[in-house]
Amino acid sequence: MADYTFYTNPMSRGQIARWALHEVDADYAQVLVDWKDKPAEFLEANPMGKVPTIVHHAEDGDRVVTEAAAICLYLAEMHPDAGLLPDEGETADYLRWTFFASGPVEQSITSRALKFEPAPEQQMMAGWGSFDRTMDALEGLLDSRVFVCGDRFTMADVYVGSQIDWGMTFGILPPRPAFAAYAERIQARAAYKAAKAVDNALIAEKKK
Repeated sequence: MADYTFYTNPMSRGQIARWALHEVDADYAQVLVDWKDKPAEFLEANPMGKVPTIVHHAEDGDRVVTEAAAICLYLAEMHPDAGLLPDEGETADYLRWTFFASGPVEQSITSRALKFEPAPEQQMMAGWGSFDRTMDALEGLLDSRVFVCGDRFTMADVYVGSQIDWGMTFGILPPRPAFAAYAERIQARAAYKAAKAVDNALIAEKKK
Protein backbone atom coordinates (compact mmCIF):
# COMPACT_ATOMS: atom_id res chain seq x y z
CA MET A 1 0.00 0.00 0.00
CA ALA A 2 1.16 3.51 -0.78
CA ASP A 3 1.88 5.82 2.13
CA TYR A 4 -0.95 8.14 1.09
CA THR A 5 -4.31 7.81 -0.61
CA PHE A 6 -4.98 11.01 -2.51
CA TYR A 7 -8.59 11.85 -3.39
CA THR A 8 -8.71 14.44 -6.12
CA ASN A 9 -10.18 15.73 -9.33
CA PRO A 10 -7.78 17.28 -11.85
CA MET A 11 -10.03 20.33 -12.27
CA SER A 12 -9.94 21.32 -8.63
CA ARG A 13 -7.78 22.50 -5.76
CA GLY A 14 -6.43 18.97 -5.84
CA GLN A 15 -3.75 20.41 -8.10
CA ILE A 16 -2.32 22.20 -5.06
CA ALA A 17 -2.05 19.00 -3.04
CA ARG A 18 -0.55 17.05 -5.94
CA TRP A 19 2.20 19.64 -6.29
CA ALA A 20 2.89 19.36 -2.54
CA LEU A 21 3.00 15.55 -2.80
CA HIS A 22 5.55 15.81 -5.60
CA GLU A 23 7.65 18.37 -3.72
CA VAL A 24 8.16 15.90 -0.85
CA ASP A 25 8.44 12.92 -3.22
CA ALA A 26 5.58 11.18 -1.43
CA ASP A 27 4.50 7.65 -2.25
CA TYR A 28 0.80 8.12 -3.07
CA ALA A 29 -2.07 6.39 -4.82
CA GLN A 30 -4.65 8.66 -6.41
CA VAL A 31 -8.38 8.10 -6.40
CA LEU A 32 -10.18 10.26 -8.94
CA VAL A 33 -13.45 11.64 -7.60
CA ASP A 34 -16.38 12.17 -9.93
CA TRP A 35 -18.55 15.06 -8.76
CA LYS A 36 -21.75 13.08 -9.34
CA ASP A 37 -20.64 9.70 -8.02
CA LYS A 38 -18.36 10.05 -5.01
CA PRO A 39 -16.88 6.85 -3.56
CA ALA A 40 -18.23 5.75 -0.20
CA GLU A 41 -14.74 5.47 1.30
CA PHE A 42 -14.06 9.06 0.25
CA LEU A 43 -17.22 10.36 1.93
CA GLU A 44 -16.33 8.37 5.03
CA ALA A 45 -12.96 10.09 5.13
CA ASN A 46 -14.39 13.53 4.35
CA PRO A 47 -18.17 13.90 4.83
CA MET A 48 -17.94 17.32 3.16
CA GLY A 49 -17.21 15.48 -0.07
CA LYS A 50 -14.48 17.99 -0.98
CA VAL A 51 -11.19 17.44 -2.68
CA PRO A 52 -8.34 17.41 -2.07
CA THR A 53 -8.35 14.92 0.77
CA ILE A 54 -5.43 12.74 1.75
CA VAL A 55 -5.34 9.70 4.01
CA HIS A 56 -1.92 9.08 5.49
CA HIS A 57 -1.51 5.39 6.25
CA ALA A 58 0.80 5.93 9.20
CA GLU A 59 2.13 3.22 11.51
CA ASP A 60 -0.28 4.30 14.27
CA GLY A 61 -3.30 4.26 11.96
CA ASP A 62 -4.89 6.27 9.20
CA ARG A 63 -4.82 10.06 9.44
CA VAL A 64 -7.18 12.15 7.33
CA VAL A 65 -6.13 15.62 6.26
CA THR A 66 -8.43 17.96 4.34
CA GLU A 67 -8.09 21.58 3.15
CA ALA A 68 -5.31 22.27 0.69
CA ALA A 69 -3.29 24.55 2.97
CA ALA A 70 -3.41 22.03 5.80
CA ILE A 71 -2.34 19.24 3.43
CA CYS A 72 0.64 21.28 2.29
CA LEU A 73 1.84 22.04 5.81
CA TYR A 74 1.20 18.49 6.99
CA LEU A 75 3.28 17.00 4.18
CA ALA A 76 6.16 19.34 4.97
CA GLU A 77 6.03 18.16 8.60
CA MET A 78 5.88 14.48 7.66
CA HIS A 79 8.78 14.81 5.22
CA PRO A 80 11.32 17.09 6.93
CA ASP A 81 14.12 15.76 4.72
CA ALA A 82 12.50 17.54 1.78
CA GLY A 83 13.78 20.79 3.29
CA LEU A 84 10.50 22.68 2.96
CA LEU A 85 9.95 23.51 6.62
CA PRO A 86 10.84 26.98 7.92
CA ASP A 87 13.65 27.63 10.34
CA GLU A 88 12.89 29.61 13.49
CA GLY A 89 13.41 32.95 11.79
CA GLU A 90 11.18 32.02 8.87
CA THR A 91 8.27 30.54 10.83
CA ALA A 92 6.31 33.77 11.26
CA ASP A 93 6.27 34.52 7.52
CA TYR A 94 5.67 30.84 6.70
CA LEU A 95 2.50 30.70 8.78
CA ARG A 96 1.33 34.25 8.20
CA TRP A 97 1.39 34.19 4.43
CA THR A 98 0.14 30.62 4.02
CA PHE A 99 -2.96 31.49 5.98
CA PHE A 100 -3.23 34.90 4.35
CA ALA A 101 -3.37 33.07 1.02
CA SER A 102 -5.90 30.52 2.27
CA GLY A 103 -8.08 33.28 3.73
CA PRO A 104 -8.03 36.78 2.22
CA VAL A 105 -6.37 35.87 -1.10
CA GLU A 106 -8.67 32.96 -1.94
CA GLN A 107 -11.74 34.82 -0.67
CA SER A 108 -10.93 37.93 -2.67
CA ILE A 109 -10.31 35.96 -5.87
CA THR A 110 -13.49 33.94 -5.41
CA SER A 111 -15.60 37.00 -4.66
CA ARG A 112 -14.23 38.76 -7.74
CA ALA A 113 -14.98 35.68 -9.88
CA LEU A 114 -18.53 35.61 -8.51
CA LYS A 115 -18.85 39.35 -9.17
CA PHE A 116 -19.39 40.19 -5.52
CA GLU A 117 -17.59 43.18 -4.08
CA PRO A 118 -18.25 44.23 -0.47
CA ALA A 119 -19.44 47.80 -0.13
CA PRO A 120 -17.20 50.08 1.97
CA GLU A 121 -19.43 49.59 5.01
CA GLN A 122 -19.22 45.77 4.56
CA GLN A 123 -15.44 45.58 4.31
CA MET A 124 -14.97 45.40 8.08
CA MET A 125 -17.00 42.17 8.14
CA ALA A 126 -15.39 40.68 5.04
CA GLY A 127 -12.27 38.73 5.97
CA TRP A 128 -10.39 40.10 2.95
CA GLY A 129 -11.51 43.71 3.32
CA SER A 130 -11.42 44.42 -0.38
CA PHE A 131 -9.83 42.92 -3.47
CA ASP A 132 -7.46 45.85 -3.96
CA ARG A 133 -6.27 45.89 -0.36
CA THR A 134 -5.56 42.16 -0.52
CA MET A 135 -3.68 42.49 -3.79
CA ASP A 136 -1.64 45.41 -2.47
CA ALA A 137 -0.62 43.42 0.62
CA LEU A 138 0.37 40.42 -1.49
CA GLU A 139 2.32 42.60 -3.90
CA GLY A 140 4.13 44.23 -0.99
CA LEU A 141 5.37 40.81 0.07
CA LEU A 142 6.52 39.63 -3.35
CA ASP A 143 8.06 42.96 -4.33
CA SER A 144 10.59 42.62 -1.54
CA ARG A 145 11.75 39.00 -1.77
CA VAL A 146 12.27 35.99 -4.00
CA PHE A 147 10.04 33.57 -2.09
CA VAL A 148 7.58 33.83 0.79
CA CYS A 149 10.21 33.33 3.49
CA GLY A 150 13.02 35.14 1.71
CA ASP A 151 15.55 33.62 -0.66
CA ARG A 152 14.59 30.00 0.02
CA PHE A 153 11.63 28.02 -1.33
CA THR A 154 9.45 26.48 1.40
CA MET A 155 6.09 24.72 1.47
CA ALA A 156 4.46 28.13 1.95
CA ASP A 157 5.37 28.82 -1.68
CA VAL A 158 3.40 25.79 -2.85
CA TYR A 159 0.22 27.22 -1.37
CA VAL A 160 0.81 30.92 -1.99
CA GLY A 161 2.16 30.13 -5.44
CA SER A 162 -0.87 28.01 -6.28
CA GLN A 163 -3.24 30.86 -5.44
CA ILE A 164 -1.29 33.26 -7.63
CA ASP A 165 -0.97 30.71 -10.42
CA TRP A 166 -4.73 30.02 -10.30
CA GLY A 167 -5.71 33.68 -10.14
CA MET A 168 -3.49 34.69 -13.04
CA THR A 169 -4.46 31.70 -15.19
CA PHE A 170 -8.12 32.70 -15.00
CA GLY A 171 -7.41 36.39 -15.48
CA ILE A 172 -8.67 37.42 -12.06
CA LEU A 173 -5.39 38.32 -10.43
CA PRO A 174 -3.98 41.51 -11.95
CA PRO A 175 -0.78 40.87 -13.96
CA ARG A 176 1.38 43.00 -11.70
CA PRO A 177 5.12 42.56 -12.33
CA ALA A 178 5.75 41.11 -8.86
CA PHE A 179 3.07 38.45 -9.40
CA ALA A 180 4.27 37.55 -12.89
CA ALA A 181 7.91 37.24 -11.79
CA TYR A 182 6.99 35.09 -8.80
CA ALA A 183 4.78 32.87 -10.97
CA GLU A 184 7.70 32.28 -13.32
CA ARG A 185 9.92 31.25 -10.43
CA ILE A 186 7.51 28.70 -9.00
CA GLN A 187 6.56 27.33 -12.42
CA ALA A 188 10.22 26.50 -13.00
CA ARG A 189 10.14 23.95 -10.15
CA ALA A 190 10.58 20.36 -11.28
CA ALA A 191 7.86 19.18 -8.89
CA TYR A 192 5.44 21.83 -10.20
CA LYS A 193 6.03 20.68 -13.77
CA ALA A 194 5.66 17.01 -12.88
CA ALA A 195 2.42 17.54 -10.96
CA LYS A 196 0.93 19.76 -13.67
CA ALA A 197 1.81 17.18 -16.32
CA VAL A 198 -0.22 14.55 -14.46
CA ASP A 199 -3.26 16.79 -14.01
CA ASN A 200 -3.11 18.17 -17.55
CA ALA A 201 -3.02 14.62 -18.95
CA LEU A 202 -6.04 13.68 -16.83
CA ILE A 203 -7.94 16.77 -18.00
CA ALA A 204 -7.13 16.01 -21.62
CA GLU A 205 -8.34 12.44 -21.15
CA LYS A 206 -11.65 13.61 -19.67
CA LYS A 207 -12.25 15.87 -22.67
CA LYS A 208 -11.97 13.04 -25.21
